[in-house]
Amino acid sequence: MGKIALLFPGQGSQYVGMGKPLYELSPCSREIFDQVDAVHPGTSKLCFEGPAEALNQTQNTQPCIFAVELAALAALKCVGVEAQGIAGFSLGEVTGLVASGVLSMEDGLKFVKKRGHAMDEASQMTPAAMVAVLKLDNAKVEALCKEFNQCYPVNYNCPGQLVVAMLRDDQEVFLTRAKELGGRGIPLTLSGGFHSPFMTYATKLLEKKIYELTFLAGSIPLYSNAYAKPYPESPVDIRDYILHQINHPVLWEQTMRNMIADGFTTFIECGPGKTLGGFINKIDKSVTCYHVETVLTDYLEAKNAGKEWSFVC
Repeated sequence: MGKIALLFPGQGSQYVGMGKPLYELSPCSREIFDQVDAVHPGTSKLCFEGPAEALNQTQNTQPCIFAVELAALAALKCVGVEAQGIAGFSLGEVTGLVASGVLSMEDGLKFVKKRGHAMDEASQMTPAAMVAVLKLDNAKVEALCKEFNQCYPVNYNCPGQLVVAMLRDDQEVFLTRAKELGGRGIPLTLSGGFHSPFMTYATKLLEKKIYELTFLAGSIPLYSNAYAKPYPESPVDIRDYILHQINHPVLWEQTMRNMIADGFTTFIECGPGKTLGGFINKIDKSVTCYHVETVLTDYLEAKNAGKEWSFVC
């Protein structure tokens, strides 16, 4: 029997209407949305109805995605799904800290709000852009980055896809160079150069705020973006991992490969979109990735038919 892992997506996965199926399918999810709304009013409405312009603002996007992911986690717990490991992409790693028991939901939401504001401030200081480069190997993309000033590989997503952060003024020339090398660049609708030195100011803003959080011993392993290995137990080291993640690359492909090597064969994407499932399919086709809404639908169909149900990998 393989092990089950939960995957929480990050910023960029948001869309108007996200979380509404969870709200409709699961009473446990509704309870989470209500709790988040009590602390951060209007979150559910923004998730379900938009407008997109407001939802896509970093200081709004992060609490909204966080709420959807917590709702997904609650729904899975309520139908008896038990995971043995967790990973979260960028913002999703904060949800992972809550899911693993390292942070309370209250502290997680507090940090997500501060994180969103800090990253938004950093984004306004230096106009930066992010581009997903396809069809080139990592070495070629890394070499291309060196042709530009302040151009950084930041998200190692899967084979043939590496996201780059750069000065906004360099984006068009970068796209042309990527095409000349046989690749394809896709500009991302993000407001800053995340997971790069462009975010160092955000880490400085959060260095003091992070001491307002209470860190507990985690109940299951949470794999880190920046180090591609499980979080340590020491609160000092946990703080370092959280801050380091903000202005350093996301090593997603390596994280997934390490989890698979550690015996994880089934992954459940817990949040908006199915991007992480697509990455998994390109990293290792021998493992399976489900989406939380599919799991809930299967559970409800079995329940309505009077059949016993359990999620078994």
